[in-house]
Amino acid sequence: MPISYGCQQILITPDKNLLGVLEYLCSIANSLTNCGIYYSRQLYFKTGKFPSSADLHKQLGTIQQNKHYQALYSDTAQQILTTVAESFKSYVGLLKGMNSGTVAQKPKLPNYRKPGGLALATFTGRSIKLKDGMLRFPLGTKVKAWFGIDAFYLPMPSNVDFKDIREIRILPRSGIFYAEFIYQLSLVKVDVDTRKVLGIDHGIDNWLTCVSNAGTSFIVDGLHLKSINQWYNKSVANIKVAKPQGFWSSRLATITEKRNRTMRDAINKAARIVINHCIDNKIGTIVFGWNERQKDGADMGKKNNQKFVQIPTAKLKGRIAQLCQQHGIDFIETEESYTSKTSFLDNDVLPTIGAKPDGWKSSGTRITRGQFKTSTGIKINADCNGAVNIIRKVAAIFKFDLSGVGRGILSMPKKVLLWTLQKSPSLQRGEA
Repeated sequence: MPISYGCQQILITPDKNLLGVLEYLCSIANSLTNCGIYYSRQLYFKTGKFPSSADLHKQLGTIQQNKHYQALYSDTAQQILTTVAESFKSYVGLLKGMNSGTVAQKPKLPNYRKPGGLALATFTGRSIKLKDGMLRFPLGTKVKAWFGIDAFYLPMPSNVDFKDIREIRILPRSGIFYAEFIYQLSLVKVDVDTRKVLGIDHGIDNWLTCVSNAGTSFIVDGLHLKSINQWYNKSVANIKVAKPQGFWSSRLATITEKRNRTMRDAINKAARIVINHCIDNKIGTIVFGWNERQKDGADMGKKNNQKFVQIPTAKLKGRIAQLCQQHGIDFIETEESYTSKTSFLDNDVLPTIGAKPDGWKSSGTRITRGQFKTSTGIKINADCNGAVNIIRKVAAIFKFDLSGVGRGILSMPKKVLLWTLQKSPSLQRGEA
């Protein structure tokens, strides 16, 4: 089984001295990134080849003795240049994919970062030391000569084991800094049965609709998430009225960071709801319905496209897959074509993309956005019908028994809220 890694971001609240160090560190990382990009692009224009990460380390670190390279701890500088080399390697891979027809859009050559900006700086686990509850982050020899400091310190979080840390990234974002911990996850042994399966259909108002062959169904609410996005878009639009293209301000940075934090919180909460449900009901397999490039090709109108594209469902899918790996639960991803149109209770033929039989027609109809009616007049939840059909997509391959999925669990799924909303004191007193 491959090693699973976790990621945790912790907000840094620096004093004046530490803030200066972090700003300097990330500005040097930005400059070194641009140096690596410049050398890689020039070499490509002259020879048609890109340098490897080892070539970049040697060229900027040893031959040129780049001042930005020497201002950073060598391990950190190498991580930055390795990231540059990987971006050009990805570009080559995308070019090959375009030539073979697997990539639709022509990729762009990696370009420079904004001069004077801040970039991520990575410290590997082997370069960080723990002393008296504080993590020591080393700086380059030039910094010690220039400023008289050779390291800076951050507190060690209590919920992470130091020996499991693989790297820590100093991440500048929206005017503040985060310490992003990458650490190895310990596998959790849980008692589950892989024959029990949970199908997941994703949407907007109902972010996740889940149905299992263990006799359970529930919906993770997405209305609050949608309203947060609507508030954010309206706020941005109001602030940018009569402003030039590309306008940015501290107010925009603040509300953007608030929105992004909320989205990350929603992803973690929703994924944990799904995994806890599987553990509680001993469900050992999850089938997630997903069509590739569905967000790129969304054609639901301007307003609906905005709602759909801005909801971070792809990140949620990845988080669920990660938790599945950690807990020994099988994760299956399948295309979801025709799952919302096909009637499960009528046992309709379920077509796949590009293979719909001539004259195919569903026995049931979707009478409202949230309700599906079978050929016999039975009304069930439309998203639950889609979720169980997602399991049907792979049922024959994995031998899933769906005989236990009946009208009851398809009609009355439990609604699960991500956040518990509380009324303000004035509303509780009846003053509004």
